[in-house]
Amino acid sequence: MGPVPGPVPGSDGPTANAPGAPLPGAAWPPPGGTPHTGAAWPPGAAWPPAGTPAPDNRTWPTAAPGTHTTPGTHTAPGTPGTPPRAGIAGLPFGQQIVAALALALIAVAAGTHLAIVFLHVAPSNTLTKQHSEAIDDWVYPEFEQNWKLFAPNPLQQNVAVQVRAQLRDKGGDTFVTGWYDLSALDGEAIDGNLLPSHTQQNELRRAWDFFSNSHDNENRATGLRGALSERYVRRIAVMRLERLRAERPDERDGTIERIQMRSVTTNVAPPPWSGESADRKPTFRQLPWWLVDEDDKPLDAAGDPRAGDGRTEAGSR
Repeated sequence: MGPVPGPVPGSDGPTANAPGAPLPGAAWPPPGGTPHTGAAWPPGAAWPPAGTPAPDNRTWPTAAPGTHTTPGTHTAPGTPGTPPRAGIAGLPFGQQIVAALALALIAVAAGTHLAIVFLHVAPSNTLTKQHSEAIDDWVYPEFEQNWKLFAPNPLQQNVAVQVRAQLRDKGGDTFVTGWYDLSALDGEAIDGNLLPSHTQQNELRRAWDFFSNSHDNENRATGLRGALSERYVRRIAVMRLERLRAERPDERDGTIERIQMRSVTTNVAPPPWSGESADRKPTFRQLPWWLVDEDDKPLDAAGDPRAGDGRTEAGSR
């Protein structure tokens, strides 16, 4: 049983249900006792005085489990209990362990990714030389970092990436489409758009930079990333073509068998006050025809991956 209330403040006698209080109707003070100073009733009068409410024999609730109370204090009737715990603390113990493990794995994955990207952009050192292959495999091509914005002499050229395709119709005849300016289409999507997507701004541009930096002027791979860059830019071009021909059916229907890409580079005119001059004649870089396999095409409606291996026309001979 919990604690019971003491005398009512301002009262001159004991509370009716306090320990040792006289029974209702008994004389107060008890025989032989001394009346309390300032008592509001005459000695020997019945307790409680006439007209007072009946004794309150209810038991007041104690504090809620898990809470602490100061000795001598009481929890008043109607006091709300402790609110339920929120977040992970409110879950059962087993689920708390699962949630804690999930958060730990996320933290480890995020920390590992940041560490690898840091090593990628950091100056060459013993650690980056020893693990350069693993770092490049993780960073390229999705997480590549580009610092040209902070270069002393930023890029001063406009590079337009274009593509055309050879298709085969249902009758078995082949035909070649005109050149599609993929960079111009990205520019149209960005122009006037306050929040352009990352793919519209950087996907095609960075893919072409990746290919150009991994090949020489004869379009031959100069390193281990050459095949990866070729496969990456080819898949982007095929995806854009499939989407474009679905939106603008201005060509005969057919299946893409080969694609060819080229870039058109034009120097940006310098400002008049610089006193510099630049050749404004565009230069072209045209790649060989690439055979398109199922691997290069977007996933089908069911999301099933395609089998096959993309290769260039020269490599298939």
